[in-house]
Amino acid sequence: MNFFEQQGGALIFRENGETVRLEPWGRDSLRVRSVMLGEILETNAALLAPQQTQAQIEISDTCAVITNGRIRAELNVQPWGNKLQITYRNQKGEILLQEITNGGALTLNARHYKVLPGGGYRLKVSFISNPQEKLYGMGQYQQERMNLKGCNIELAHRNSQASIPFYVSSLGYGFLWNNAAIGEVHFGTNTTEWEAQETRQMDYWITAGDTPAQIEESYAEATGKAPMMPEYGLGFWQCKLRYFNQQQVIDVATEYHKRGIPLDVFVIDYYHWPRCGDYRFDEEYFPNPKEMVDKLHEMGIETMVSIWPQVDWRSENYEYLKQQGMLVKSNQGVDVQMVFHGNNVFIDPTNPRTRRYVWSLIKKNYADMGIHTFWLDEAEPEFTGYDFDSYRYHEGPVAEVGNIYPREYARMFYEGQKESGQEEIVNLVRCAWAGSQRYGALVWSGDIFSSYEDFRKQICAGLHMGLSGIPWWTTDIGGFHGGDINSPEFQELLIRWFQFGAFCPVMRIHGNRDPHEQIINKAGEEREWTGAANEIWSYGEENYQIMKKFIEIRELMRDYTRSLMKEAHEKGTPVMRTLFYEFPEDAQTWEITDSYLFGGDILVAPIVQPGATSRRVYLPQGSRWTCANDGTVYDGGQWIEAQAPIETLPVFLRGGRQEYLIGKL
Repeated sequence: MNFFEQQGGALIFRENGETVRLEPWGRDSLRVRSVMLGEILETNAALLAPQQTQAQIEISDTCAVITNGRIRAELNVQPWGNKLQITYRNQKGEILLQEITNGGALTLNARHYKVLPGGGYRLKVSFISNPQEKLYGMGQYQQERMNLKGCNIELAHRNSQASIPFYVSSLGYGFLWNNAAIGEVHFGTNTTEWEAQETRQMDYWITAGDTPAQIEESYAEATGKAPMMPEYGLGFWQCKLRYFNQQQVIDVATEYHKRGIPLDVFVIDYYHWPRCGDYRFDEEYFPNPKEMVDKLHEMGIETMVSIWPQVDWRSENYEYLKQQGMLVKSNQGVDVQMVFHGNNVFIDPTNPRTRRYVWSLIKKNYADMGIHTFWLDEAEPEFTGYDFDSYRYHEGPVAEVGNIYPREYARMFYEGQKESGQEEIVNLVRCAWAGSQRYGALVWSGDIFSSYEDFRKQICAGLHMGLSGIPWWTTDIGGFHGGDINSPEFQELLIRWFQFGAFCPVMRIHGNRDPHEQIINKAGEEREWTGAANEIWSYGEENYQIMKKFIEIRELMRDYTRSLMKEAHEKGTPVMRTLFYEFPEDAQTWEITDSYLFGGDILVAPIVQPGATSRRVYLPQGSRWTCANDGTVYDGGQWIEAQAPIETLPVFLRGGRQEYLIGKL
């Protein structure tokens, strides 16, 4: 019986209605698809067209092998039930990943399709788990954990959760679940199980590498790289909830300029518009926005404005967008997808017509007056209750394709800016999926709380995002919810977070600060409130001097940060890196959750406990480390107790590089 055949460079297996296709997809990598009762679909959720590679294929009656560089897939037909089991090995013959045993008395299926009434399938794909394996990546989940082995993970987006289904394994491979369906993955100690609520076929990509860097670079080739970060992405960004009128913006920017504090971007938050979906400034509060933008440009400051994908039923654009089919569609019931200052539905950026039309409004009312960068909030999108199977996109049911939304939202702006002649593009986005990086997406970690617990979670989130292919990442310095500017405890947290922010890919202060001020417009309508002051001089002179110092340190690192952005652009390298990324041979580095590398040269150990003025720091083996605070040199491969009074944090320089920082912290 002939189970296998070769089609060009691909290996095909067929049995009992199932077709499985393995083919080279970039260096050291394979793309694996299967379908039940049909032909392999050429749809593609995340992967780009691959570099041409030549695989070696060997076929016999009940087994076949396909080899592409460092990775080798062995396909064996099981003697009981003719079920296929796939095993992936590296060039040394070591097992990287292996499907569960199929058939037998248990009648299990490594690739299990359950038919759905609409013609698609609920899919579960199961692999044997190596309990010693460590897993990293998968996007941004709000947990204080680095090794994901043992975790149950939802494959769906939420406010502060970005599901990017790619991980790096300590065994020397990377795995992308190339499927945008809502689902789950269970990284158990006995099995790893991927589940899609609704799909048409199985589709994943696997790559082998001798180091995490090799794996990451192959993944970047497969899904895309970030453009080059604009110069204004390298400095300090000022933001708060919310600068509600034009004069506030000009006054705060002028004060920064007068004090000689470098400020690259000034951010104007949400509800600067009349209604969601109007996509323009509210003339009551911003009577001459072009003049405002010009004044900021004269001070060397870029203006960023918040854009929401919600459209209020009362918006001037709602009826046209609805009639033209440019909105997300509710499958049943009243078409309200989020209640916030009114009834709202979401635009559908998976529809090319939506992307073109909405960008035309953005261009007319923002870009044409000199605004070059946008804050794409609510990008998950934030469905009330996150009842995903209640909605449908142009691209398909949300249960089947829902996770592409934030990427297509970023794409709408990126392509519009490109077509308008803008070359350097960065837009702040509250969510991402695989491939978002190629559309200039700077992801921030959402509406987190102002607490040390959430602060610690952000270090893990940023590191996982870098390994998930998103090198541009940031967080609300000080957290978003719950920061009282008059509280000494919050002020301490803010300073510790600010120090961390100076060593993030982008340094941006933001927050919903207490106490608030109510805003009522001329018509007597309550508008979104404005929070307390959030400028660096708003927290007292002592705190002001510390924050000013760290903005100056960020400026000192501008050339270095630019070089990290160039690496990200050219190779897909994370800006914010786990210690094991640079030191994979040091077993201890795979266990660290609260320190990291900013690029390859600067080890950062934030102070993440209230009241702490020192902490233990691990210095990786394979280098000597210079303390940036006092110039002391340490051998790697040891733990030290580092001192860190409130005005500083532990920072160590690899091999004494970036020596201009010594004595500055």
